[in-house]
This record gives sequence, C-alpha cells and structure tokens, in this order.
Amino acid sequence: MTPPTENDEPAGGPSRAFGFDTRSIHAGQRPEPYTGSRAVPIFQTTSYVFEDPDAAAAYFNLQEYGNTYSRIMNPTVAAFEERVASLEGGAGAVAFASGLAAQAAVLFTICQPGDHLVASSALYGGTVTQLKHVTRKLGVELTFVDPDEPTAWQAALRDETKVLYGETIGNPSGNILDIEAIARIARGHGVPLVVDNTFATPYLCRPLEWGADVVVHSATKFIGGHGTSIGGIAVDSGTFDWSNGKFPTVADPSPAYHGLAFHETFGVYGFLMKLRAETLRDLGAALSPFNAFLFLLGLETLPLRLERHVENALAVALFLQGRPGIARVAHPGLPDSPYRPLVEKYLPRGAGAVFSFDLAGGRAAGRRFIQALELWSHLANVGDAKSLVIHPASTTHRQLTDEELAAAGISPGTIRLSVGLENLDDLLWDLEQGLEAAAAGADEPAGEQPPACPLPLDPGVAQ
Repeated sequence: MTPPTENDEPAGGPSRAFGFDTRSIHAGQRPEPYTGSRAVPIFQTTSYVFEDPDAAAAYFNLQEYGNTYSRIMNPTVAAFEERVASLEGGAGAVAFASGLAAQAAVLFTICQPGDHLVASSALYGGTVTQLKHVTRKLGVELTFVDPDEPTAWQAALRDETKVLYGETIGNPSGNILDIEAIARIARGHGVPLVVDNTFATPYLCRPLEWGADVVVHSATKFIGGHGTSIGGIAVDSGTFDWSNGKFPTVADPSPAYHGLAFHETFGVYGFLMKLRAETLRDLGAALSPFNAFLFLLGLETLPLRLERHVENALAVALFLQGRPGIARVAHPGLPDSPYRPLVEKYLPRGAGAVFSFDLAGGRAAGRRFIQALELWSHLANVGDAKSLVIHPASTTHRQLTDEELAAAGISPGTIRLSVGLENLDDLLWDLEQGLEAAAAGADEPAGEQPPACPLPLDPGVAQ
C-alpha cells in the first residue's frame, strides 16, 4: 500500500529527500516501463485483465492491491493521488470527480446518523449548502462557529461530535484558520480536524504539519491552474487513531467485506482504504484519467505559478487599499490585517491569490464595476491563470441567508477577485476602469434587484 515515489530508497544506499519543486514534477511516477514514456500515460480504460482467477479474487477481497475497475482505481489517477500525498506530506490520497465530492466522501466515511459536525462559518458557499442540507438529510447535526475564536470551537463540542471542519484561507472573507489551535481542540476530544486547503495549496501551507488529520482540495482550482478540469482529492495523515472507540464506520468490521476491520487490517492506510474501497466504490464519484493527467501537468508548474499569483494578488490588494469608494480590502497578507500573524506562521510564502473587497456603493456599484471590466473574467471559479471576478452575494453564496452571509464576511458590495498571472500593470488598468464606473453612478438610485435565477441549477455549488 505504500505509494511508490521517486524518493524510494535505491539499492545500495539511502534515498535523497527531494525538494517540493522536484516532487511536484516527479512524485508518484517513473517512466512507463513498456514504452519508456516520460509523461504519465492516460490509461483511458474502464477495466483490467486479471492474471488469473486467484489474483482477481485477492484483489476484490482486498488481500492484494491491484487494479480492478476504474471507478475505484486507475494508474493515471493513482499517479496524481501519490503526487498530491507527497506534496501534502500525507500517508496517501484518494481522488474524486470534484472537490465537493471529495469533501462529501470524507464526511460520509466518518459519520453516521446521530453524529455531529462543527464547522467554520466562513466557508465556501457550496460547502455551507452541502453541510446544511445534505448532511442533515443523512441525520448528521451541524454547528457553525466563528473560526477566529478557538473557545467557540471548544464550546460547540458534544459527545457525538465526530469532525471539526475549516478552510486554511476562508472563501471569500480571507480569514486564516489557526490550524494548530483548532487541531489541539480536535485531538483533545478524540476527533479529526479536516481542512480544505484549496486556496493555499501545499506550496503555501501544509495543514497536516500543523496537526490537521485530513486535507481536501478542489483540484479544479490552483492544482489544475487553467480552468479546464473538475476534480477533487482527499489526503490522510495516517496518524489519527480511528480505533479510539468513536468511529465504528471506520474501525468496526465491515459487512461489505465479510467482517474486515479496515483500521485494524490496514493501519495507517485504514481510512484511505475505507474511503476508496467502500465510499468511492459505492458513491461512484470517480475522477476521469484524462482530468488526472491535466492535474499532473498543473502540479508540475504549481510552485512557479503560485509565486506569481501571490505577488500579483498582494500588489492588487495594496492598490485597492484606501481607494475612494472602497470600504474594506480583506487580503490577509496586508500589513494591517488582523490575520497577518497567522499568515506569517502558516503562510510565509504568501496568503494566496483570492481575496475580496467591499464597494461602499453596495450591489449597484458592484454591478457597474463588473460590467466595466475588460481583462478580468466574470465567472464562478478561482485559481485560474486568468484573473477572475465575481459578486458572491448573488452567485456563489446566493443560497445563504443574510445572517450566514454576514458570518461569512460577505456584504452586498463584496467583490471577490482571483488574481491571475497577467502583467500587473494591465490588471490595475482594468480595475481602475471598474472603480471609475462604480463611482460614476454613486448618486443614482439603486433600483430594483433582479429576480432569483430561474435556471434549474443551484448557484451555491459553483466555486
């Protein structure tokens, strides 16, 4: 079960501890042995021919590790899983068809009816919607807390609490989770801390090093980096004790495998095996091998891209700070940000490339601002090489109540930026156009708000 990487110890001596940039290119992959292909092949197959009946039975009984069906495992996807696990410092990883699928699968694997979750109130809107509605349909209770107050996390704990959940960098409020403090609370209660590390990526922060137990990503964002593919991944530290008596869904004998006890049998890989062999198998949210291939390409340039993303984003935030018509700039890396000490602790390379600011003119000013932009793309995504802009209250977080919007740090005039890799001067020129347009109608009546979107889609599930 140990993921093979290019850090494997060679015959005759110890392996070298390769650096992050090197592992972002090589981890989880060797040249393909039959053809010599240096690039990871795209194994575009549904299934695999077994060596013999005994081997097939051993694979399906989890007695040996081998490919059975691409809904459960695929060599291209496996290379992606192993590379992300290496970069995050985890025992292993399981990939999924989307970030929300990865998050749901982790919670589904841990929880059962009657359990309870404690989650940050400053989360991506799709996560809030999933936690509020989907988990409650399954009989799991939920408490949202102020992520900046460790005492609030502690006070929310119950005997039936099974997970603490937060984001490294909140979406879109930009709050920084004090991972070490919350992990200490989780560990004291005997439950795992699950952290969404999408906005930071393992290049900027590795939550497992600060005590988190499971990390999830929307690989759609900075890991892919080019807005081409949907995918997600969950990474397990391998250090949490799933056999502490609180997690029968992971530790107890599984009726689906004739009484196999996953944690007892697989040890540090017990949770990952349960996540793959039961949850992924049964829910079916499998990542396609072609998307895994594109994510592998994205990882190869992740360190280079993040350096430019971070540099541009901070420069844009400094440009916006103090401008007329802007009530607030919520970039955690700004010198006067209340999160600056946490940035220095957890994100010394930079506080990411997604942040928000508030236009004093509210919704009407936000509309004028976005309509005036030429270079920034108005769409529901982040983490693209291209710079992106959106109005969260009417799109990504539209399903939230006014109280939930306020708890998430979102006002009617909040604008979220995902700063890309373009020339900084061009980005600032375009923002100047938007600010001029926002200010030009400051004395005009706001008018009526548009009706709710009639499309049969849930805007809350777009990033």
